[in-house]
Amino acid sequence: MKLTHLDEQDRPKMVDVTDKDATIRVAVASGTIQMSQEAYDMIVSNQTKKGPVLQTAVIAAIQGAKQTSTLIPMCHPLMLTSIKVDVVELPKLPGFRLEVTAKLTGKTGVEMEALTGASVGLLTIYDMAKAIDKSMVISDVRLESKSGGKSGEFRR
Repeated sequence: MKLTHLDEQDRPKMVDVTDKDATIRVAVASGTIQMSQEAYDMIVSNQTKKGPVLQTAVIAAIQGAKQTSTLIPMCHPLMLTSIKVDVVELPKLPGFRLEVTAKLTGKTGVEMEALTGASVGLLTIYDMAKAIDKSMVISDVRLESKSGGKSGEFRR
């Protein structure tokens, strides 16, 4: 199988999407962060010294999705039309699940934007609560689903 990010001389290149059809493309990615009960309780009750952790993580996830092409070398800069972030409290873990949905009408997919958004949102939670718990674990960052484009539908 030939990698699409390499040219005939095996040099890195950004894939040419000029001739691809523009379609509606949607990707959903998620990830979790596990933490101490103390950190969880302080975040849920908005008692952390750095401010509202979950609201800041939502903003960070949106910003992360928007900055994907500056972080991942072969990603195309995209005109995203929607980014939605959901935070699910997981009291039994304890921790949180972040889910990012990225959408556009374009010639290339938005999987990397959704994955980057989820990662940056989770890293923001870690950053804002690390004074309480440095042993937090970010895990299971993954693509949940995608639609649109030549490769069609994917569902985990």
